[in-house]
Amino acid sequence: MGEKFRTLQSSAFRRLACRACRAFLACLARHALLVILTTGLVLAETAGTGAAVEPTPDSLMQQGLQAYQRGSFDQALAAWKQAAELYERAGRIGEQSQALAQAARASESLGQVSQALQQFELALTLAQQTGNRAQIATMMESLGRTYLAARKPDASVQYLIQALAMAQADGDRRLISAIHNDLGIAHVAQQHDAEALNAFVTSAQAAQGAGDRPLTVRARINAARMALKMNQPDNARNWLDLAFDALQGFESSHDKAMNLIQVGLAYQQLRALMPAMDAPLLLRAAGLLLEAATVANQVGDTRTRSYAEGYLGHLYETDHRYEESLQLTRQAVFSAQLANAPESLFRWQWQLGRVLAATGKLDEAIASYSLATTTLRPIRREVASSWVNDSFAGEDSVRLLFFELADLLLHRASLTDDSQGAELYLRRARDAIETYKATELRDYFQDDCVDTLQTRITKLDQLAAGTAVVYPIVFADRLELLISLPNGLKRQSIPVSAATLTQEVRVFRKTVEKRTTREYLPHAQQLYAWLIRPLEPDLASFRIDTLVFVPDGPLRTVPMAALHDGRQFLIEKFALATTPGLNLTDPRPIDREKVRLLSGGLTKAVQGFPSLPFVEEEINAIRTLYQGDQLLNAEFSTPRLEQTLQHQPYGILHIATHGWFASDTTQSYLLTYNGKLTIDELDRLIGLFRYRKDPLELLTLSACQTGTGDDRSALGLAGVAIKAGARSALATLWFINDEASAALVSEFYRELRNPTVSKAQALQHAQQKLLADRVYEHPAYWSPFLLLNNWL
Repeated sequence: MGEKFRTLQSSAFRRLACRACRAFLACLARHALLVILTTGLVLAETAGTGAAVEPTPDSLMQQGLQAYQRGSFDQALAAWKQAAELYERAGRIGEQSQALAQAARASESLGQVSQALQQFELALTLAQQTGNRAQIATMMESLGRTYLAARKPDASVQYLIQALAMAQADGDRRLISAIHNDLGIAHVAQQHDAEALNAFVTSAQAAQGAGDRPLTVRARINAARMALKMNQPDNARNWLDLAFDALQGFESSHDKAMNLIQVGLAYQQLRALMPAMDAPLLLRAAGLLLEAATVANQVGDTRTRSYAEGYLGHLYETDHRYEESLQLTRQAVFSAQLANAPESLFRWQWQLGRVLAATGKLDEAIASYSLATTTLRPIRREVASSWVNDSFAGEDSVRLLFFELADLLLHRASLTDDSQGAELYLRRARDAIETYKATELRDYFQDDCVDTLQTRITKLDQLAAGTAVVYPIVFADRLELLISLPNGLKRQSIPVSAATLTQEVRVFRKTVEKRTTREYLPHAQQLYAWLIRPLEPDLASFRIDTLVFVPDGPLRTVPMAALHDGRQFLIEKFALATTPGLNLTDPRPIDREKVRLLSGGLTKAVQGFPSLPFVEEEINAIRTLYQGDQLLNAEFSTPRLEQTLQHQPYGILHIATHGWFASDTTQSYLLTYNGKLTIDELDRLIGLFRYRKDPLELLTLSACQTGTGDDRSALGLAGVAIKAGARSALATLWFINDEASAALVSEFYRELRNPTVSKAQALQHAQQKLLADRVYEHPAYWSPFLLLNNWL
């Protein structure tokens, strides 16, 4: 098998060269050995000879380093953790700190970022006990770098700035250069491109001056990637050539193999910006990936070899050389399986699916995509934490996996004559997007609230009479609408690109907030034409009176209630609700008889925010309808809210205060009298509702807002009920006149008292009442209210 694979690579590479530059291939062939496939690739451990001798912590440190260099991160982690324990027993806290730092490095390489942060925090505490400034600064730099992996650039920068000040005071040139490289990555995360490039250049120059060759190479690679992002091909080529030249003198190791891969991928990216140099750049990229595979094979690093093989397969895929790509990708799958590396395996299963789809093998492609999603599921958080390496791309690549699978399943449905078989493929397509929506919320909230909910609810397959679920899926070239009706699932394909749809959504959101104009109307009508008009015959046929939207991407940021058919608003025809996912919705109706309400909020101007004088009227009106308690102004504080929630099993929590949902959940908050209640704190205060037999029925946030054009902040608003453990939430997309808010919310609660009215219908009636009032008829007043999750 190994000889067959060698022959495949050799012949494929020669054919690639024929189309480009034979002379360059001849030069490249002298240093790029071919990968040999054997069954003995995983090197045996050489530490023991059978004698039962307890290893020393120093020997364990060396064993960990050797394991790490060949990509055996789990073995490295075990060795370094054991070394740390032995150092602790011996009272050698300086060495214990270093061993913990190495263990954290291995944890991070395995994608276990939370564990890495804990290990680095402990390592820093121990270093501070020693008083060793160099070690303290090094631990701070490591913590800063790991906070980048945790998607917390602001926290990262705080540690890095402290570390930089200490390193500069001590004249530690190597650490200074490392910190500048980390700051460059932080700038990338914050989208400060020019500052990022400057930081990488500074790091490369400082590392070269300090004689740190590995760091010099990494900084040069990062500078090249940043130049590529900034559309500076000549600058990028210069940095890549410098990194390539420097790598030639390195001994074989895991780090060398990974750097070769990064340089090869950057040369591949450069081809699009330098078409005149396509042939030599293609050969340089292929040669580097082959060399990376060779180096990885030499050190027994099967995990890294899978990356080299997979990316080489991708190189052939982009060149439409599908047979060669299939062979190399299958080899990458095998190597990833051999290394037990799911974070690598899912990528090549995905790539295999793409190539199979390109060759017309649709069913095999769907099977491979499905395997990739299955492999990804238990490691989704770890993959999300690889952000440091992928932050140059600026795109959630995992989203593509699920959307490409859904696209294939929709295509398969269109080729299926049997209606029941076709519907099965439609459901599988919807399930693929559902899986992504759940992981998207997990990533946003960075906790297990989604998993906790999914263990409590049943899948929503049967809908109440008169209800339809509209499930838009936004693809690059079109909009797909999946609609759940009493007789099953149907599909409508709308020929509008994602770019066009997003632009229309952005303009609609901007104009519908303007209370004195009707600029929004043509955009409301256009969105209606795309999202609702194709469904009208079915909606009429089944006498649908309630529409539940599961919006995707930019559609989360706009109020569906304000869509317009040319004669009336959508809310005049249907009760409406929104949910972030069907599998995230608890379908049980509210128990109106047992509901006890806690209301809280602010009427006074505090902390620079304007007063909300009608909040008291709003809360008093609700209290006449439901038994309960209230916390107003000075009483509305985090400690008092916590104390009150601990002593009563409330069914409704109504909060009337300024709120903000940001793209970063740590920046989202609700204003209290003397502080800000973050979403995490809200979760902590009422999170126990999540585990009760009777969870919180309704969370109302009547004065919150999201950023215009910020899909991620709208995701946070949509998921607030899940985060808080509530079945439903009533919230606003933007801040409105608090008198209008008080009128609408009071009417909503009055309607909710009627046992024949659903929550969606209660909101519809309240919105219609404001619409009928000449003072508040503009949709800016009534449309931003969204009913989230359970609508019954």
